[in-house]
Amino acid sequence: MELLLRNTEDALESGNVYTKQQRIAELARLMPNVRFTSLAYHIDIEWMHEAYRRTRKNGAAGVDDVTAEEYERDLDENLRFLLERFKSGRYIAPPVKRKYIPKGEGRFRPIGIPTLEDKILQRAVVMVLTPLYEQDFLECSYGFRPERSVHQALESLWKGVMRMGGCWLLEVDIKSYFDTVNRKHLREFLRKRVRDGVLLRIIGKWLKAGVFEDGAIHYLKEGTPQGGVVSPLFSNIYLHEVLDVWFEEEVKPRLSGQAELIRFADDYVILFTNKRDALRVQEVLPKRFGKYGLTLHDEKTRLVDFRRPSGSRRHSETFVFLGFTHYWGKSKRNNWVVQRKTAQKKLKEAVRKVYEWCKVHRHDSVKKQWQALCRKVHGHYGFYGITFNMRSLNRYYEQIKRAWRKWLNRRSRNKDMPWDRFNRLLESYPLPRPRIVHSFV
Repeated sequence: MELLLRNTEDALESGNVYTKQQRIAELARLMPNVRFTSLAYHIDIEWMHEAYRRTRKNGAAGVDDVTAEEYERDLDENLRFLLERFKSGRYIAPPVKRKYIPKGEGRFRPIGIPTLEDKILQRAVVMVLTPLYEQDFLECSYGFRPERSVHQALESLWKGVMRMGGCWLLEVDIKSYFDTVNRKHLREFLRKRVRDGVLLRIIGKWLKAGVFEDGAIHYLKEGTPQGGVVSPLFSNIYLHEVLDVWFEEEVKPRLSGQAELIRFADDYVILFTNKRDALRVQEVLPKRFGKYGLTLHDEKTRLVDFRRPSGSRRHSETFVFLGFTHYWGKSKRNNWVVQRKTAQKKLKEAVRKVYEWCKVHRHDSVKKQWQALCRKVHGHYGFYGITFNMRSLNRYYEQIKRAWRKWLNRRSRNKDMPWDRFNRLLESYPLPRPRIVHSFV
């Protein structure tokens, strides 16, 4: 059903950004089948200032080489000019600058760097679309959503497996997801809720903007804007239609046992109490994704026997999800419970990054190094500090001490940092001890 809401939305009183977002959300909740026709109406100069405030400003400059410091010299006028070009359709989406960052083991990951203006405008559009789509997204989706996090996804997974008493778990991996999103289907999905010509026009420009690399612009036929603020939202909209709604409305009613989907962006697992159900879904998933231009990794998509150990089956398989290896272990009360530890690959990569940092900054003052290392270690604990993971946290802590001591020891030709002296230094500059930040039990 399609309704034209121009009169309804025009009647909304002007207010601050949060109030407008709340009103968009309320309309979207009350009318789940409506396509909105004038969402861009809400984006005014106040909205643009808020979008600028939420935009990261210390990142690398895009193809125009404009920095936040330069843009702020006449911020109000620049935002007004950007808003006018957006509303009139004269805004030209610039190509995204492509760079490569180390991924470990000699591999590199391509990233996109939009211009600052593109980031601001994309943030403004995300701010108007998010309250709309938040009314549609399902509970199984946790990635890049307000008030949702990796740790909530992990908690949901833990509770789901424990509630089932063990399960058959389908671990799925999508090949190059962000680069293979079919734009035709994405536009179709967007038009289910958005009929605003201004928004659809700017989204089309972003999809066609291209990538700047080695002095030339390359135009890609598929994928979402690389490094773009809008990419995570587009990712969720796409998989909401391709996976979440399909699984909830078409798959689950046909299963004989229980099943639960947990998704964080393009990473997801599906839990089953019945092996036959799991095999049926495993067989049909490649066809479902292929219909929308996506391909699953044959080697990385597998069915895991994650049932609770019992009797002659003393061990269960393990799997990695969202940076953690999940396995069955005994609690202090001698009960089988799902436990998590930092995935070996993630632990190795985290230590390597600190090792490289210590190498580069070994000639900085000890105090300056200590302050930076404390921030890095606190950040690691903030993510990996979950119940049952203390052993991995201790391994990380010990490796960081070794890395710091090694490169302090190489500040000069005369090695002057033996372990006894380094331990005395730690008394004055102690590194944060491992701690559990997120308790899921």
